Amino acid sequence: MDRVVPCVVHDWYWSYDWACWTKYADPQPPWSDPVWSGRTDGAIFWCSRGVTLTDPFPADTIPRWAPSPPWGAPPDPEALARAAVESMGLRAIQIGIVPEQGPGRVGLVGLPTWMWVQDLGGATWGPITRTATSGPWSVTATAEVERIEWDMGDGTTVVCTTPGTPYEDRFGDMDSPDCGHRYEVQGHYPVSATSYWVITWAGLGRSGTIEMDLVQEGQIVMGEAQVLSQ
Repeated sequence: MDRVVPCVVHDWYWSYDWACWTKYADPQPPWSDPVWSGRTDGAIFWCSRGVTLTDPFPADTIPRWAPSPPWGAPPDPEALARAAVESMGLRAIQIGIVPEQGPGRVGLVGLPTWMWVQDLGGATWGPITRTATSGPWSVTATAEVERIEWDMGDGTTVVCTTPGTPYEDRFGDMDSPDCGHRYEVQGHYPVSATSYWVITWAGLGRSGTIEMDLVQEGQIVMGEAQVLSQ
């Protein structure tokens, strides 16, 4: 029956090539130590088959030389970063807008239109942080929306750097304090909200930035006051 061993115990990493748990020897032995065998490259790593949660440095530990970490070559950190991003479940926003979308919903030309993120949260606005691991290596990524560009369907693009303010009846005909618009002509207007995400990541001694955008579409209707009163 095959033995099942954990990949990581404390700060030890299992090496399938050596069939033991290993870690970098810190400090490194002096060059005069026989374990180097006259080499001046690579590094010395501890090797032990008896590492446990209660005995992190057992008596059978021996030093061994290797040209690179014996637990294998490190993965591409950007690939790990993208795996961390995938685990975030980022999605386009649910559009919050007044006048509301849907059958029978009509706004008045000249009155303010308010736009906001209806389902505000980590996956729709951020910040959200996730870590992806591969063996002993890990990369942590943090994602946040930099801006939302609202295509209002009338040739206007409104850029909002906040999630917007949900409209309430008490606001009356006030303009949105941070994300709004006014239509001048009646009609049916396709509206889209494009969220521009900026993801920063770091790990394995490297760092970087990933950018992505997600789009949600909708439609609103604007009418003239005199038409609505007939």
